[in-house]
Amino acid sequence: MEGLFPCAARVVAVLSGVCTTRSEPKTTNNQESKMMKQIKGLVAAAFSPMKADGSIDTKVIAPVTERLVSNAVAGLYVCGSTGEGPLLSCDERKQVAEAYIEAAQRRIPIIVHVGHDSLPEAQSLARHAAQVGADAIAAVGPCYFKPLTVDILIEFLAQIAQAAPETDFYYYHVPQLNGNSFDITELFEKAPLAIPTFRGVKYSALAVHKFQECKERFGGQFQIFFGCDEMLTSGLAAGADVAIGSTYNLVPRLYRQVMEAFAAGDVAAARALQSLSVHLVSVCYRYRGLPAIKAMMRLIGHDCGPVRLPLKALSADEFKRFAADIEALGVCDWF
Repeated sequence: MEGLFPCAARVVAVLSGVCTTRSEPKTTNNQESKMMKQIKGLVAAAFSPMKADGSIDTKVIAPVTERLVSNAVAGLYVCGSTGEGPLLSCDERKQVAEAYIEAAQRRIPIIVHVGHDSLPEAQSLARHAAQVGADAIAAVGPCYFKPLTVDILIEFLAQIAQAAPETDFYYYHVPQLNGNSFDITELFEKAPLAIPTFRGVKYSALAVHKFQECKERFGGQFQIFFGCDEMLTSGLAAGADVAIGSTYNLVPRLYRQVMEAFAAGDVAAARALQSLSVHLVSVCYRYRGLPAIKAMMRLIGHDCGPVRLPLKALSADEFKRFAADIEALGVCDWF
């Protein structure tokens, strides 16, 4: 099977020490010395735990963080899509960010997503994240009144970044959810000129070939996070050395072994392990995706509670059937 990818070992040579390595990126004149070191490995897209009544439950965050740290997760991405950031109030988002930063105790970097359709709210979230010690911030583009050009999008992002002028900034590229489907390479070319703290992109688009182009053209200077769990091996083949995902909360050991096998040139083993991820994600999507992924934390012993509407939590009967389907996959052996 390795003959299908004769260059695999060279492509991912950077992955030696994959789980915890953080290397210095190349710098340009507009980059400051206090910039966050580049991350290598798995970054968990953190949940926002909730009580049964839907209010935020920060007490769950410390044990969840401890489990992830003990499983060699290389960082946390807070209040993004997995964290239901767009469905939380700004005060709730600040609570969640503070709790994760406190729980991490600077052992792993925390990236806080501060994107919001309201520019003043996004700026407030950015200022807060910087004040409470976030290692970096990220923002998605607005999704109701959408920017008509990349230049307008960058102008919007720049004003968010200016609210935290000493904190690294990442763009969250997820066009299938927010409709900002511009050519990402144009953003890479223009954003650094307008955003001095621009450090890269969380790439969650489904076009892996475009991710590869970005890695080849801009990966030497900027951090590019691969954002599709079920396509991790495809991302590795395209040059990924760091990935952010929701199911990394559930089975980080599985994904770590995917990355290690690929780095060792054992593509057959990596693909076999990835197959379990594909089936896991497929089962979750049969139960509405994120609500099932969040509910699965109950099987691990860390109940993160329900999701918020318009996401629909699993009923008791649905959860029973979902748990049986997950157990049948053999995924529980990876908890």
